[in-house]
Amino acid sequence: MVTGATQKGSMKPVKTNKAEEPELEPLCCCEYIDRNGEKNHVAASLCDCQDLDEGCDRWITCKSVRPETCERIMDTISDRLRIPWLRGAKKVNISIIPPLILLPVFLRVASWHFLLGVVVLTSLPVLALWYYYLTHRRKEQTLFFLSLGLFSLGYMYYVFLQEVVPKGRVGPTQLALLTCGLFLILLALYRAKKNPGYLRNPASSDRSLSSRQTECLNRKGQEKTKGFPGGESSVSLNNRTLKDDPKGSSRALAGSPARVKEDWCAKCQLVRPARAWHCRICGICVRRMDHHCVWINSCVGESNHQAFILALLIFLLTSVYGITLTLDTICRERSVFTALFYCPGVYADYSSALSFTCVWYSVIVTAGMAYIFLIQLINISYNVTEREVQQALRQKTGRRLLWGLIVDTGQYNRGFLRNWYQFSTLGAHPFQHPAEDIV
Repeated sequence: MVTGATQKGSMKPVKTNKAEEPELEPLCCCEYIDRNGEKNHVAASLCDCQDLDEGCDRWITCKSVRPETCERIMDTISDRLRIPWLRGAKKVNISIIPPLILLPVFLRVASWHFLLGVVVLTSLPVLALWYYYLTHRRKEQTLFFLSLGLFSLGYMYYVFLQEVVPKGRVGPTQLALLTCGLFLILLALYRAKKNPGYLRNPASSDRSLSSRQTECLNRKGQEKTKGFPGGESSVSLNNRTLKDDPKGSSRALAGSPARVKEDWCAKCQLVRPARAWHCRICGICVRRMDHHCVWINSCVGESNHQAFILALLIFLLTSVYGITLTLDTICRERSVFTALFYCPGVYADYSSALSFTCVWYSVIVTAGMAYIFLIQLINISYNVTEREVQQALRQKTGRRLLWGLIVDTGQYNRGFLRNWYQFSTLGAHPFQHPAEDIV
């Protein structure tokens, strides 16, 4: 019996000395865990902020506020700006708020007088460009332009329903077409926001490659390039990339064959195929990267380039149609082009003035999107990406036409029809590197 008891006791599982983690209390709709890991409340968003108090004191006493103090204030505001939600308050990105407030205010102020309209509509693109270069220089993601674009679509449609449709010149069919165009834009933007073709390495997601694996990668690269013209130059360039270029920004020589032109990204720890690039804003490599678009807050790459072009095309057609309907309503006896520059008496009525101001705002945005669309069409026709164009301009390579508007690197150009056929089949059969080829 003693032996049986001993055996029965030995069958008991051994308890580990693992510290028991305290169970967190459920959060109410107005509570949240701040960046310091402490429980906080939405009602205390303006309490206990020493940086804000210091900044206000220096501003009242006419002293300059230090830049690091301003950054800490913005970090605190972005962390405490939340809305009540189930199981805890949700954080709101502060960059989406300015367009929701400033755009209606600016457009309504611009509707008061012609000169105010000129000043406001001129300053809006300047402010947008300034904010773009500010965030682009810091390599930061921002939802400002995505919020501005979506809210501009919604607000223009709201003004159209409130100010233009009641005048009786827009029929149900025209309104239905404009509404369908708006929904198609949103669908195309939703598709363009999806995965642009991110390159991920499952073998190195948790750990970086060792030096032995890197040497093996170099040996395989030498075997691949053996027998190709320019192969030795490509191998030497890859060796320099691994040793002297930790950022992984070096590219293979333009004369190397496209099938063996590969690059190593030290940040993502993977082999990049031809035409892939590392986005410093998204922090990941993208297959056949064209550019990082702030209007969708994502990269444009192999998997979403077609949806991006489709969104631009639908937006241009819908915007031009909406501008035509609005000008035909508020300036009835004039052509669309004439009414855009000469519409007497439009500021006598505030409703017509607001519609006319929104028309000019739409014209400015449409002109910018038309320029982007034109550049994209040219690049597709010559089978170059925007990233390759910028690199060719910096290195003064390639063939430039029309004062640099057209840049032909000649590396992937296979003719107009074949270039468009290749673009139409992007993402149909994406090539993926097996894990065993990476190490």
